[in-house]
Amino acid sequence: MEASAPGRARRGWRRARAADSPLSRAAVVLVVSALVLWAPPSVGYLDRLPRNAHLPQDSVKIVGSPNIPVKVYVMLHQKSPHVLCVTQRLRNSELIDPSFQWHGPKGKIISENSTAQITSTGSLVFQNFEESMSGVYTCFLEYKPTVEEVIKNLQLKYVVYAYREPHYYYQFTARYHAAPCNSIYNISFEKKLLQILSKLVLDLSCEVSLLKSECHRVKMQRAGLQNELFFTFSVSSLDTEKGPKPCADHSCESSKRLSKAKNLIERFFNQQVEVLGRRAEPLPEIYYIEGTLQMVWINRCFPGYGMNILKHPRCPECCVICSPGSYNSRDGIHCLQCNSSLVFGAKACL
Repeated sequence: MEASAPGRARRGWRRARAADSPLSRAAVVLVVSALVLWAPPSVGYLDRLPRNAHLPQDSVKIVGSPNIPVKVYVMLHQKSPHVLCVTQRLRNSELIDPSFQWHGPKGKIISENSTAQITSTGSLVFQNFEESMSGVYTCFLEYKPTVEEVIKNLQLKYVVYAYREPHYYYQFTARYHAAPCNSIYNISFEKKLLQILSKLVLDLSCEVSLLKSECHRVKMQRAGLQNELFFTFSVSSLDTEKGPKPCADHSCESSKRLSKAKNLIERFFNQQVEVLGRRAEPLPEIYYIEGTLQMVWINRCFPGYGMNILKHPRCPECCVICSPGSYNSRDGIHCLQCNSSLVFGAKACL
């Protein structure tokens, strides 16, 4: 490894704007931790340092088709739109003595059912929709177009799918100048870094999880070798669909809290650069390499759910249940569990 002047290594660092801010103090703590964990270096320093799906609905009422089954999407644990036992043409027509009867995956549906109710006009409405309620629903309609005409019969099929919001989270990568790769100081520093990051986002009901930590020897451009730690960690919301929400206010939605957590983490890494820029020589052995923090926004479906824009063009960003009852065996539904990345602008399916 080639020796160099630490003063040149700090080139490009900005002055601190809020030296007494909580983020600045956290950055100072991390730098101090690096100094405490600093093993005596056997070599000098290097010459330079490198570097949000709600399903859109046209109407709260869905009509059937005499030709093909109509797909209906209902968010898990929510109330469904009204599923009508008529076509678009019949909806705008007068029906004499209409009679409605609904059958679902478990047989005939009665109006007194607590989870699937039939209105006086024959509409089917689900309350607190569950996964097990997904499947094929058939409506049998009998009516007279006029008093003089004979009774007509119509059969309409609907395929009802449960869907849920994807699991959103941010994935970060960052690099640190490190002690030798077999040093225990790197492990201790990693634990301290995760503790600080977790504390930063705790009040936002978010959590930080370490996905990967690796130490590598890196050959620098026109310079020697240096040890670097490659961190990959995620920031996600702690609340779940069934669990209690952190607060009821609109500003506390999961995506908004994650956005605030992202901003805190980005500022924290910037503060590390500023704190080191104000330090007198020498630099600690373990420190953040400026400009290496990268972020990717990811949405991933939970097990048993997937995104399929070809199968569900009206719900392309929804995590739709993979097996809606008995319909799956005949229809051959293709279910893809996907990750969407705003950085690459495409979905990578598992």
